[in-house]
Amino acid sequence: MRKDFPHLGFFLFFLSVWSSLSTGMAMAKNETIPVNVGVVLDLNISLGRIGMSCISMALSEFYASHGNYETRLVLKTRDSRREVVGAAAAALDLIQNEEVQAILGPGSSPQANFLIGLGEKAQVPIISFSATSPSLSSLRSQYFIRATLNDSTQVPAITAIFQAFEWREAVLIYVDNDYGDGIVPYLTDALQGINVRLTYRSVISPVASDDQIREELYKLMAKQTRVFIVHMFTPLGSRLFAKADEIGMMGEGYVWILTDGLTDLLTTLSPTDINSMQGVLGVKPYVPSTKDVQSFRVRWKRKFQQDYPLDETSEPNIFGLWAYDAACALAIAVEKVGTANFSFQKSNTSINISTDLDTIGVSQIGPDLLQSLLSTKFKGLSGDFQIFDGQLHSTAFQIVNVIGKGERGVGFWTPKNGIIRKLSFIDTNSNTYSTSKDNIGAIVWPGEPTYVPKGWVLPVNENKLRIGVPVKDGFSEFVKVTWDANNNKTQVTGYCIDVFDAVMNSLPYAVPYEYIPFGIPDGKPLGNYNDLIYQVFLKKYDAVVGDTTIVANRSRYVDFTLPYTESGVSMIVPIKDNKSKSAWTFLKPLTWDLWMTSACFFVFIGFVIWVLEHSINEDFRGPPSHQAGTIFWFSFSTMVFAQKERIVSNLARVVMIIWFFVVLILTQSYTASLTSMLTVQQLQPTVTDINELRAKGYYIGYQQGSFVLGFLKRMNFDESKFRIYNSPEELADLLSKGSANGGIAAAFDEIPYMKLFISQHCSKYTMVQPTYKFDGFAFAFPIGSPMVPDVSRAVLNVTEGDQMIKIEKEWFGKTNSCSDDNESSLSSNNISLDSFWGLFLITGLTSVLALIIVLAMFLHKHRDVVTGEDSVSTKIKTLATLFDEKDLSFHTFRLPDQPYSGSIEPMPAVTNYSPRPSNFSTRTNNIPFSGEQGTSSSEHGGRSSTTPGGQSLPAIVPTVELAKSNQERTIIPTSTSH
Repeated sequence: MRKDFPHLGFFLFFLSVWSSLSTGMAMAKNETIPVNVGVVLDLNISLGRIGMSCISMALSEFYASHGNYETRLVLKTRDSRREVVGAAAAALDLIQNEEVQAILGPGSSPQANFLIGLGEKAQVPIISFSATSPSLSSLRSQYFIRATLNDSTQVPAITAIFQAFEWREAVLIYVDNDYGDGIVPYLTDALQGINVRLTYRSVISPVASDDQIREELYKLMAKQTRVFIVHMFTPLGSRLFAKADEIGMMGEGYVWILTDGLTDLLTTLSPTDINSMQGVLGVKPYVPSTKDVQSFRVRWKRKFQQDYPLDETSEPNIFGLWAYDAACALAIAVEKVGTANFSFQKSNTSINISTDLDTIGVSQIGPDLLQSLLSTKFKGLSGDFQIFDGQLHSTAFQIVNVIGKGERGVGFWTPKNGIIRKLSFIDTNSNTYSTSKDNIGAIVWPGEPTYVPKGWVLPVNENKLRIGVPVKDGFSEFVKVTWDANNNKTQVTGYCIDVFDAVMNSLPYAVPYEYIPFGIPDGKPLGNYNDLIYQVFLKKYDAVVGDTTIVANRSRYVDFTLPYTESGVSMIVPIKDNKSKSAWTFLKPLTWDLWMTSACFFVFIGFVIWVLEHSINEDFRGPPSHQAGTIFWFSFSTMVFAQKERIVSNLARVVMIIWFFVVLILTQSYTASLTSMLTVQQLQPTVTDINELRAKGYYIGYQQGSFVLGFLKRMNFDESKFRIYNSPEELADLLSKGSANGGIAAAFDEIPYMKLFISQHCSKYTMVQPTYKFDGFAFAFPIGSPMVPDVSRAVLNVTEGDQMIKIEKEWFGKTNSCSDDNESSLSSNNISLDSFWGLFLITGLTSVLALIIVLAMFLHKHRDVVTGEDSVSTKIKTLATLFDEKDLSFHTFRLPDQPYSGSIEPMPAVTNYSPRPSNFSTRTNNIPFSGEQGTSSSEHGGRSSTTPGGQSLPAIVPTVELAKSNQERTIIPTSTSH
């Protein structure tokens, strides 16, 4: 038995060790490291309750699926009671007394603004899922993590809605705290970038009473703008819409746009609140409705109703999803830090001088936990969770419309594609950014109108627009004011008035208005046009209609529509008959360059014809002086087609045909121009240059009250030389007198006035260039008026149609014929080379080509000389001699009955000598020949002539040159018998 005791002792020892190890492993498996985490929320409102329930659900479900984690977050909850001080006190208590390693919350941006400093001092991360104000980013605290979106990210989506519906102004209504103030600069800059003006900023206190809200809404109702952007949370937002619906601001013509702060909370509002917000648009971050989200909503609703049975909230909002993801992210980050020392290092500050803030300890794992949070990535309920620059980033916003019992999605906005109907239709390869309203679904607007609200209306406290019109003595065709003393009424007519009436009638909506003359009943104006424009700036008039010109200095006080007349300032001067009585008038029809060119071509054509005809035509032969005279005589006689010389060369005939055509055109044009000069009035302006007016000190005129006065001063005219006129009649009288007789030498005015004046006096006055650029007549409205874009588009529709032509004919009549006659009389009658250089070019090329052909044929015929061994000078002399000789092979030197055989035959003698030495047209065939050398007829038995005294007269023996094939000549004398 004793032998077994050692074995039994060993067995018992092993059993005890195994039992101890098993118990230790079991204890180790069940033990976790608790990590304190603070929660600071407003637990008496729905947003705080939703966030609290989502955080507790997140940790419960997260650790249920991650049982292997060694750390566990222990929530230390504090109620901030919707106060900034309450939130700060709660955070301070959590850090000092609970030594929390992180704080989830707070629920609002003003609260977060104070907590950020505490977190920075204690190195405790502050993780907020609902503090969205952009102003928090300016604090640049690395320990503030925004597990939500910055409010500024929704601004591009809001501006895209404005672009889609072409609204041009808006009113911003926001809560008076850090949350409300944060979005203002971003929204203002973005709207200004698309030419939308914030006409008013309505700031409402978070604790404003219903009466204060109603009073502010009445102020907004009195304004023209009907597009309102609301940026606030509930319950202030729901109270605002309840009062707006009560006073009638949720009817037709109104547009309300909610930022995501209120849009995300629509599901938490009561049916009564939703009913007062019918037709409102809103934007909110888009969260895909995945199976996980749907399952979470079901679980959350069951738990929320158990925890808060009196709260009627039906489903969690986006802030609840962010709270869920933020709690999960914190749990993951703490686990990644590991089982470190979760303690605080106490401050060494003396107790005697310390405060609660001075005694705050510093978390030992704060920096590591912060880095772990920033690197945490996972797929959460709200989408991909990842912190960039201390906050989340959204990829899409949803546009919703409040209809019936809730909201309905009508579109989406993404940074890359802009407004789109459905996210599933996004082309990932497309870079097209759209702001088309066609991509937005059907919207039910407040009051359920069948049209898109234009975004503005006439103020309800005014019945009609007050339209100021100028009062003037002359040029009543543009604006005329007639006072009826009996009825104390005024009648306003004129071209500008009819144009404005047509423009307002073409608007898609009705605008009541009335004309108010800027003058007194006796017909005197209360000021000039600048004074009239300034009345709009002073809000005494809602617009100005008349012959008002767009000028730079006026645009500082009003906004002009597009002009409805042509622009510019021109000078008008008298015209005079400049018909010359000079003896040299016959030279004026052609310019000097055309005269010189014509003379040169006359000589050139004569030379060409002489070259082509010299060797084959007796008319172009003879002594050198005779030939030179023939050249000039022939060429200039073609001017009247009086040439007598025959042309036998085909090349010369081609040249002459073209030349005759040129001469015909030239002479006919000269005749027509000279006739016009001698018979038609030559009306020319008396002054053609503005510098001439200044240099000679002439008096000039301008219309009273016109901006032209300032223009003339800028042109450095002497103000003592200015004279004023009020009507076309006064202007005509001043111009007719002239500068030296109490009148003016020229007048400066706008083109519409000048055209009207010229149409009445087209035979006496004319406009002279240059025209100085101005922007024409337009209608003036207050700066930022929403009517300007609509009226400008209407101006284009009217001016491009037939209605504008009818209005012009009604007030100005038909003035085109008078203007055309005036312009034609002022045109120059001189004919320049520009009109004929083409004809001269053709003639010159034809002539040169003919010369080249003749020269080539001549050199080819005498190629034996060209290729001979003589010197160059000898060759030139020989060729010149040959050129000067007759070409007996040409048909003009053959007998009429002798056929052309291409060879050289001896020619018979000529019995009768022609009176013209060069003429051999008269010949006889009964002439005997004796040998090669001709002899007299007496040698063949003929008789010679004798004188009455018996003396014999020498016989007249003309000679005929006969050419042989070897180019030798035989002189054959002939005798004349009687």
